[in-house]
Amino acid sequence: MPIATVNPATGQTLETFAPFSLDEVERRLALAERTYASWRTTGFPERARLLHRAADLLDERQEDIARTMTLEMGKPIGAARAEAAKCAKAMRWYADRSHTLLADERPAPEDVADSGGTGAYVRYRPLGPVLAVMPWNFPFWQVVRFAAPALMAGNVGLLKHASNVPRTALALEELFLAAGYPEGCFQTLLIGSAGVEGVIRDRRVAAVTLTGSEGAGRAVAAVAGDEVKKTVLELGGSDPFLVMPSADLPAAVAKAVTARVQNNGQSCIAAKRFIVHAEVYAAFLAAFTDRMRELVVGDPMEEATEVGPLATSQGRADLEELVADAVAQGAVVECGGERPEGPTGWYYLPTVLSGVTPGMRIHHEEAFGPVATVYRAESLAEAVAIANDSPYGLSSNVWTTDPAEQAECVRDLQAGGVFFNGMTASHPAFPFGGTKRSGYGRELSGHGIREFCNITTVWNGR
Repeated sequence: MPIATVNPATGQTLETFAPFSLDEVERRLALAERTYASWRTTGFPERARLLHRAADLLDERQEDIARTMTLEMGKPIGAARAEAAKCAKAMRWYADRSHTLLADERPAPEDVADSGGTGAYVRYRPLGPVLAVMPWNFPFWQVVRFAAPALMAGNVGLLKHASNVPRTALALEELFLAAGYPEGCFQTLLIGSAGVEGVIRDRRVAAVTLTGSEGAGRAVAAVAGDEVKKTVLELGGSDPFLVMPSADLPAAVAKAVTARVQNNGQSCIAAKRFIVHAEVYAAFLAAFTDRMRELVVGDPMEEATEVGPLATSQGRADLEELVADAVAQGAVVECGGERPEGPTGWYYLPTVLSGVTPGMRIHHEEAFGPVATVYRAESLAEAVAIANDSPYGLSSNVWTTDPAEQAECVRDLQAGGVFFNGMTASHPAFPFGGTKRSGYGRELSGHGIREFCNITTVWNGR
């Protein structure tokens, strides 16, 4: 796959990049190892100072960074600005809290009285260079939510970014250098997917984190497992959005539209399957379809645009196949279901499908674009069953004000998150990750920063 910046709004190739040679990859791996030797002993105050400086630079450069993201992957410009701001927020969150999140843990004396030692405690120590294999859909946020905690923990980062966002990948490296980080603390590797295995197998790489497709996760986990190296995987999602009779229906409809088309529908935690109780199904479907049909599709650089192009031509083709398969088997297209007239880029109209059945591919596969499937359920139990009938378990959204229904959903939904009367969102304070084929491990919060730590027991017999 070529490493190139291709504008998805026009299909035009703007710039190509030569992949790094083996010698350049070796140079960067060696630098990462040398830098880690000193960075791991740098105190929290200095780590925090540098991360605050990186956040300040991100704010100062927000417009340029946003335009780069929009140009490379088609994100509406307003959403790109918001992504940059969110990255700065996460940096500051970890800069201010990591010393507490990674503080030594000391058990109560009575709990270790029979251990034969005194002053026993647990210390969180860094692992070393960590390889991050990252996707294009949130090209800054996905990287920062790894890098901020990893650097604060004393690790160093190596980024293998998606091959269609090379400008973003290089901008991330330059940001950390401009903030004053030692050379080698955070480096980009401009390599193709074929070069990833060699980096994982390199003795200097301590661990791997990946956000991406299930196939990519399987491939990376297999190699890392063979090398007995720690991995964190955040893979696909087909999140359910349950609506019960007690819901504030207008609010649920408005949030459902946002949840489905955020980032042009290309989000692992976007709500994709809308499961609605029979009592409110007709009203929800009508209002939801109307709102989806009214969305402004167009140039992502225009402020009024609500839905831009898909990031790649292959992504649009995959989405069209899923819709065509569903329609051929009886699904009803309530709106959309085709490319818009006019734009030359990789656009697809916001689409609502009803009448989806388990035999259709879209029932079990992730629709990575602005396509929603709407289901009718006769009870909460049936709604939860439909929600769980998926190979994925990233997050979930439930609209109900009934405490008993909320408790049942927390107990029974097979997902890494349950969000009531709102939509799934990532936040530095909340652990982020899934179950089933959505991956394992957690990012963000204290759980995320400890994923790439050597959790060390310290015991003294005197």
